[in-house]
Amino acid sequence: MTDSLPFTLRQLQYALAVAEQRSFGKAALRCHVAQPSLSQQVAALESALGFLLFERNARNVRCTSAGEAFLARAGALLRDAADLAEAARRGRDPLSGVLRLGVIPTLAPYLLPAAAMRLRAAFPHLRPLWREDKTGPLLEALRAGDLDAALLAEGPELGDLQRVPLFTDRFLLILPTAHPLAAHPGPVRADQLADESVLLLDDGHCLRDQALPFCGRAGLRESAFRATSLSTLVHLVASGEGLTLLPELALAVEGRRNDVAVRRLAPPEPSRVVVLAWRPASALSPSLGHVARALVRAP
Repeated sequence: MTDSLPFTLRQLQYALAVAEQRSFGKAALRCHVAQPSLSQQVAALESALGFLLFERNARNVRCTSAGEAFLARAGALLRDAADLAEAARRGRDPLSGVLRLGVIPTLAPYLLPAAAMRLRAAFPHLRPLWREDKTGPLLEALRAGDLDAALLAEGPELGDLQRVPLFTDRFLLILPTAHPLAAHPGPVRADQLADESVLLLDDGHCLRDQALPFCGRAGLRESAFRATSLSTLVHLVASGEGLTLLPELALAVEGRRNDVAVRRLAPPEPSRVVVLAWRPASALSPSLGHVARALVRAP
């Protein structure tokens, strides 16, 4: 085993900041350090390594090919170091302090009030810090170590993330009250929806991807308009622009109108599974299992 390393974690942090910002000045601001000090540390790192990490000119800074390979591994090392530091900090009380949690927009308004209450009751010393965003950016933040865990819908894009299923959220059919199916008894079958116009969310929302297979089986035609929120979809249905699918979790908020009808769909009902997901190597894994169990009944 090597007695000492030729670099420090601080030097790696500075170098990664330069690579991300493509500027020594911006990297120094991000790291809250004077630029000469940061430049000196990066130069010392390059000297210790024996090769240049960056190509420098008057306009910008670029990584060398050797620098890109080295900094990719340095980023992974820093994430592991951050996890180690977090494990040490939480050694005495793992469920205290700030917990950085992500949540997708089609869950946040409907799940967070109950989820926040449950977390406060179960872990009074825990301070959840919520970030709402689409699935893609949340997964990037989670894998980069900028989030501890996230409330997401189960899907292949979650990859090897560790997760605990919280509940199954069925999709309901929302249609104008004047639509013939609004007064139809019993659940609506997929074949009754052929050639109807369906309103869906914009690209990037996982709910869209989860609704598309059902829409294909039912022969629904997607409207050219794509919304950014469930509330907008329901407003458009009320104005007669088409039908939509609404997660049952959102019904209490978005279904409180007298100008739309809510109908259940015949089995097999389309649905999504809501999970709490985190990095497999996270030092918080045991604690996040407790958090997940506290959230199971959140809806």
